[in-house]
Parts: sequence; C-alpha cells; structure tokens
Amino acid sequence: MTLLELKNVCFSYHSKDAETVAVDNVSFSVDEGEFVGIIGPSGCGKTTILNLLAGIYAPASGTIILNGKSASESTSKIGLMPQRDQLFPWRTIESNVLLGPELLGRKNKANKKRASLLLRKYGLSDFAKKYPSELSGGMRQRSALIRTLVMDPDILLLDEPFSALDFQTRIVVCDDVHRIIKQEKKTAVIVSHDINECVSLCDKIVILSRRPAHVLETIEIDLNKSASPLQRRECRDFPGYFKRIWKLLEDKNERCTTKIPEKT
Repeated sequence: MTLLELKNVCFSYHSKDAETVAVDNVSFSVDEGEFVGIIGPSGCGKTTILNLLAGIYAPASGTIILNGKSASESTSKIGLMPQRDQLFPWRTIESNVLLGPELLGRKNKANKKRASLLLRKYGLSDFAKKYPSELSGGMRQRSALIRTLVMDPDILLLDEPFSALDFQTRIVVCDDVHRIIKQEKKTAVIVSHDINECVSLCDKIVILSRRPAHVLETIEIDLNKSASPLQRRECRDFPGYFKRIWKLLEDKNERCTTKIPEKT
C-alpha cells in the first residue's frame, strides 16, 4: 500500500531580488513499511524535499499525498529526526524523550509508559536518569530516535542522522536505527550523501540531479531484507548497486561525497 506520494512537486526560494528553483517536478512514492533513500549531490535540494514532506514548506506546484489524502488535509503523523541528536544537555534522557508530548500538552501516563517501554526495549532504561553528556554518541542517537518514536509517527524522516558520528560508530548506529525502525514497523525516508549507507539501509533509492532537483532514476534494492545493514554490505550484489548509482551521478557530473572503495 502506498503511504506517501509526490506528484510533480516544485519549490522555489525567493529573495528580494531573485527566485531560485530548488525542486523541479519531483515524483516518487513510498510504500507502507519501506525504507526509502534520497541521494544526490550537495546542495541539490534533498533537505528541501524532506522539509516539504514534513510540512515545513508547501509546494509551489504539484501535490504531496499522505495516506490517500492531500498532506495538508491528512491526519497522519510525521516524525523528523535531524542531523544532530539535539538533546537538551540540562534534561535527562527520559525528559528529552518526552519533549514532544510535553510541548504539545499531551504528556500523560500513556506516552510516559511508551517512552519507558522503548527505552527498556532498546537498552537505555538504565540511562533514563542520565544526562546526554554521560552517553556515547550512538546512545544519544538512539535516544533521539526514541524521542521521535514516542509520538508514534506514521512515517519517519531522517536528515543525514549519522553524519556527526565517526565511521565506526556510524556503522553501529546505522544497524541500530534500521533494526529499531523495522521492529517498530515504521515507514522511513532518509536523506544521505553516502551511497554505501543508502544501499545498506534502503529498500529503494531515489537519485536526484543537481539543483534544481529532479529524479534521475529510482532504484529498487534487492538484497537480503532480513539482514542488518552491515551484513548487507557483504552481499554479492552490493558492489553492483554502488557502481550503478556512482556511474549515474558521475555521468551527470553530479558525484556524491562517497569515495569508490579501493580493491583489496
């Protein structure tokens, strides 16, 4: 079942003297339970598309359909996980996780119980009364994801959520986030510069051109769906997907930041 669909979406930024077209006739869909990646060169409009999906911006033209209704009319909930964890240092992990319900005036026994269950389920219950500075980078990122999940969103939007982590931590947290999202049966869209990361995480990848962004190609990733992202990197077909995406971007002079790995 299609949960989210963009149809010929366009968006421009306006200043006093000029108009900059950021997104040009972008169309793609996201099925329920899918993990979809959006990849393209720096400054191409990836985060703009995420902001359009989150309802922060409204399309200049085209439509965004969420759960069968126009996004502006839909009651479906969207959760946004930014690049950095943005945990408040003066609040405990438990208090940070409950920030959303608190801001909306909906902090109650039900979401407190949900927060407690998620913290226990994903190995953070012993750190609920700790402060962010007392946690590792990976644990902080897990806390940020749980903060988003407490609101029980229908779809999760992840804006380069691993970019602030060192390489080793990034691999581990990537596995953690994928496992949690799949276990919670959530639909997710991730923006990334990293081809390897997208191929290891995603069921489908939308490749964007340089600005103004339009869809170059949408690629279905047919790797072991029960495997973790780290295990998927070892799959026989993994390098083929990497090379296909790299070549597509290279042919358009639109390389991402990922480097081609050296042969061993």
